[in-house]
Formats: sequence, structure tokens, C-alpha cells
Amino acid sequence: MMRKILFFFAVPLFLYSCKPAKQEQGHNLNYFDLKGYFEKEALRLKTNNPIITKTVMVNGNSETRQMRLDDWTKEFAVFTDVDINRSAWAGLFSIQKNNERELYASAEEKVPVKEVLILKKDNKPYGIQILVKNTNMLYSSSDTLSYYPDSLYRIKKKQHIKLLSEKNYSITGKFN
Repeated sequence: MMRKILFFFAVPLFLYSCKPAKQEQGHNLNYFDLKGYFEKEALRLKTNNPIITKTVMVNGNSETRQMRLDDWTKEFAVFTDVDINRSAWAGLFSIQKNNERELYASAEEKVPVKEVLILKKDNKPYGIQILVKNTNMLYSSSDTLSYYPDSLYRIKKKQHIKLLSEKNYSITGKFN
């Protein structure tokens, strides 16, 4: 009986302790702050409440609708998940910067984010392009994320699971 009680308390405690620690506010930023940028954009767009034309395409079949988005944070989640400032990735990106662009690239196998390109004008981003690749024995995926403020955002994903056919999908939002 004691083992069962211990099991029911110890296992959840162990699983809870395996969760990754939250990043502290004000952590060091080695690279462009994608997460912070898209959080600010989500707040700005929530306030502006623009109408967008959103097209979702899955394996060649598409649907298009005009709409106002209620939750820009959710819409940009795939962009904010590409936080290249994770402490485990410090020093794993090469950096090429000038007044017009910043390119962060990684050839490291353990880093799925392969490229982040920030296009700038007057020191402000006017375009962001991101390439993410994941590969293992059973699964491979390639994501291309693009964002042009007040113009367009696009999420393109290609995935292949062994023994299944390849799946392609894209989400495009055009600002009206």
C-alpha cells in the first residue's frame, strides 16, 4: 500500500520537475529578439484590428476568407516559438549584419532553426524570413515563415512521415 501512495506522489513530482524552466525576464539576447518582436506586433495588431484575407491550403486544396483576427498571439505562435535566444543555442548561430539586413544561420544538427533573415529600413524590420528544419529517422519537416508588417505573413510547411505520403500546407494572411 505504501508503494502505491509513494508512486502516486513521486511520479507526478518527478514529471513536474522535468518541465523546462521558464526563461527569466531580461535574459541576455545574443541575437535578434524574434519572440519579443512578434509579441509587440500581436499587441499592435490587436489594437489596430485590421481586416485580412486569409488563405489556408492543404495539399493543393485551398479556402480563402476575409476576417478580423481575435487572437494575434495565437496566430503568431509559430513565429514566437522560433526563439533563437535560447540559452542552449548561445554561440551556435553565425551572424552577418549590415544596415539593411541581419542574417542568423546555424548548421548545428541539434538546432532546428537554420536561418533567420531580418530585412531592415531605417533600422526597423520590414521583412522577416525564417527557415526551420526537423529530421529524425521517422519524420522530416521544413517550415518557411515570412512576415512583412502590415502587408503579408505566410507559414509554409512540408512534412513527411515514413510510410505516409508527404503533406504540404500553407497559411497566408494578406492585410487589406
